[in-house]
Amino acid sequence: MGREARAWGQLSDGESDGKLLWEPPKLIFRGAVRGIYQGHALRGIRAEGDDIVLSDGTRFSLDPGQAEKWVHAILNPPTRLDKLGVKPGMTVVVDGVDDEAFLEELAGRVEAEIGPGEDFEDVDLLFLAADDLGQLDRLEDLQGALAEKGAIWVVSQKGKAAPLKDVDVMASARGVGLVDTKVCAFSKTHTALRFVRRKGASAPVVVEDEGFDDESS
Repeated sequence: MGREARAWGQLSDGESDGKLLWEPPKLIFRGAVRGIYQGHALRGIRAEGDDIVLSDGTRFSLDPGQAEKWVHAILNPPTRLDKLGVKPGMTVVVDGVDDEAFLEELAGRVEAEIGPGEDFEDVDLLFLAADDLGQLDRLEDLQGALAEKGAIWVVSQKGKAAPLKDVDVMASARGVGLVDTKVCAFSKTHTALRFVRRKGASAPVVVEDEGFDDESS
């Protein structure tokens, strides 16, 4: 969702060539002179020819045709669902994530399924709430619900008091053949880690015998 380009910066304390980065919500310039802009500083941002111009007169010159694209991206920052990769038409399952605002956002974009992930198939994105190692034990079975290019987002508490640490989540996932590909701030209290099957790995084979039922805790 970010952007990066070479640019000529004209800042209040000087001019220089450098690297311009859009890392929502921050516009960052790194050169002989440096600057970081966000919030109020980005209000009134506009494109003038090949330049991005801020309300205080700061100016960044980009390659032809790029300024308007940058300004559009800055004025239309990605939403939480954009960052999580939720797209219309996807099969999305929510397993245990109790976040009313998130569920409302989802409802405006997809018809999400709510319930144990193992009960579904060909899932593009599966959101799993996990705050103890026992919940992570389900990752091996949940792989079987994923579509070929599907992913599992493990949503857990963040901060020093969190019962699970990111390293715990990643270790459990890697132990069942999953690879972490992205981390996203899910909310003020929770973080989300994205996992996919290791490249070249196939979905686990599920053998069903009479008298045997898969656990779907």
